[in-house]
Amino acid sequence: MASAASSAALLERLGTIRRHSEELVADLEPEDLCLQGMADASPPKWHLGHTTWFFETFLLQPYLPGHGQADSRWGYLFNSYYDTIGERHPRPQRGLLSRPPMREVMAWRQRVDAGLEELLEQLVRQPQLKAAPVLALLELGLQHEQQHQELLLMDLLDGFSRNPLEPAYRQPAAATGDVAAAMQWIEHPGGLVEIGADPEGGFHFDNEAPRHRHWLEPHAIASRLVRNGEFAAFIDAGGYRRPELWMSEGWALVQARNWRAPRYWRGSERDGWGWEFSLEGRRPLRPESPVRHLSWFEADAYARWACARLPTEAEWETAARAAHPAMGELEDQVWQWTASAYRPYPGFEPAAGAVGEYNGKFMSSQMVLRGGSDFTPPGHSRLTYRNFFPPASRWMASGLRLAQDRR
Repeated sequence: MASAASSAALLERLGTIRRHSEELVADLEPEDLCLQGMADASPPKWHLGHTTWFFETFLLQPYLPGHGQADSRWGYLFNSYYDTIGERHPRPQRGLLSRPPMREVMAWRQRVDAGLEELLEQLVRQPQLKAAPVLALLELGLQHEQQHQELLLMDLLDGFSRNPLEPAYRQPAAATGDVAAAMQWIEHPGGLVEIGADPEGGFHFDNEAPRHRHWLEPHAIASRLVRNGEFAAFIDAGGYRRPELWMSEGWALVQARNWRAPRYWRGSERDGWGWEFSLEGRRPLRPESPVRHLSWFEADAYARWACARLPTEAEWETAARAAHPAMGELEDQVWQWTASAYRPYPGFEPAAGAVGEYNGKFMSSQMVLRGGSDFTPPGHSRLTYRNFFPPASRWMASGLRLAQDRR
């Protein structure tokens, strides 16, 4: 049974998160709403429709009798990857969906929000209803919407970066003038540690569990992230031209795609890399800012050049939990690539039903990132969060910190 107080708090949080998605697109032009710069990205309108489809499909249809479903064809348009639900529109063609128009998507969002409010009220009025599965799905839906808020910004940045006019999504923030602290090596003696989500510690995605033991060898991890200026030194030293620094697949990508710098740097090897493209448009490249928009291959090559390596996710989480006073920049800057392949933890079991497709079926050909970025909604990241992308991806806000073996 859900109490009136808990229901009111959850309803307020629901409204805050759902409004934030709409605030992210409030200043966009109509032409921006269907912008899809590449096959891996999605248009802003699709993100708003998909998150609404998620709530309607997994909560309102099964648990709110009489809910007026949207046009049944929209499920085909806004399903992402839930094969057990049904077929779906091809991901690379989401930018072609000029219809339904944005006004109908927004009206749909309002109807779904009203349905969620009614569902919460029923849980309070009717004690015989089993609230636990409904509340668990509602929380998953909220976390899912926050994920798409970050994806929306990532995808919009990619789309805008392809426009020769280099449009800005938002006004430039005031430069802080911060100077990066000197990097320190935080030593760990190795041994048996526990990682993964605490089952009593609040919400976590299924891929963060179960909590389990893991053996660490002696190592050290950097106290801060790698900076733009430090990565520029790698470029100046021929980092993108030295095959011995790269994994074979990464070196093939460097040659095929002519990578010479991080994804949104602007300039050239001859004239220097003095600029970067951001949600604020083109801006001067700040040497003291954390380097961002790197693929795993670039992060790994830089680490090798720096006589270091990427930390494993167990090393990263253990260091983050230890709260060493020198350990910083764990979130709010860039996601941090790790050396760990995205695989299930020992004893992992996906959730029952279609929502079990949320994470588990992607546990191949991906690498884990930890932490959080300045695109991540406040309060969404946590120390056990396992983000994951293919190693060639670099349109995310992704950077790195270093680690070293100790003997």
